[in-house]
Amino acid sequence: MSSASVGARAADGVFDGLREDIVAGRLAVGERLPSEAALAEHYGVSRPSVREALRSLQALGLTRTRTGSGTYVASDRPAFSLGYGDFSPRDLSEARPHIEVPAAGLAAERRTDQQRADLVALCDRMDATTDPGEWVELDSRFHVLVAEASGNAVFARAVGDIRDALSHQSGVVNLIAHRREPSSREHRAIAEAIGIGSAIEAREAMRAHLGAVERVVSPLSEPASRD
Repeated sequence: MSSASVGARAADGVFDGLREDIVAGRLAVGERLPSEAALAEHYGVSRPSVREALRSLQALGLTRTRTGSGTYVASDRPAFSLGYGDFSPRDLSEARPHIEVPAAGLAAERRTDQQRADLVALCDRMDATTDPGEWVELDSRFHVLVAEASGNAVFARAVGDIRDALSHQSGVVNLIAHRREPSSREHRAIAEAIGIGSAIEAREAMRAHLGAVERVVSPLSEPASRD
C-alpha cells in the first residue's frame, strides 16, 4: 500500500471519529476540540493526518477554526449541497451517463497518443496525492480530458461547462463516503480501456464509475423541485 493511501486512511479515521462524536453530541456545539498533538496521540496518527481531517470537518460546516484559539464545534449537522450553481444533483445524475459514457467510447477510438499518456499521468497523480483538493482538481480534469479525447466538440463543451459542479460534488462525496480510492481505481479502468482502444470496455468502465457515484449521491440528495 502506498504512503499516500495510508495517510488518506489515517485522516479518514480521525474524520469519522470526530464526526461521530459531534453528531452524537459527545462533542457539543461551541466546545473546543483537543489540540492537533492531542488528537494525533489519541488516534495514533500523524499531525498532517489530523489537519486533513479538521479541514474536512470544516468543509462540512461541523467545525470552525479561530486563529490563535483553536478549532471549535460549529454545528452537529453537516451543511452541504451536492448541487452547484445552476446544476442540481438530479441534473448531473440524469445528464452525465448520456454524455460521458458515449464520450468514453469515442475516446477509445479517437484518442491521440498524447491524450492516452495524459490520462495515465492523471491517474498516477491521483494515486500519489494526499491533498483532497488536488485530488478533486485531478478528478475533474480527467473527465474533461476524456470528453476532449472523444473528438466531439459537443461532449467536450458539455463536460467543460459542468466541470465546477463535478469538482464540488466530488469533494462532498469524498468527505461523506471516502470515495477517493475506489474512484481512483475506476478512473484507472477507464484510462486503460481507452488506452487499448476498446470502445465497449471504455463505455462500460465509465458507466460503472458513474453508477458508483450515483449510489452515493442519490441517498444524500433531496428531490429537486422545479416551478
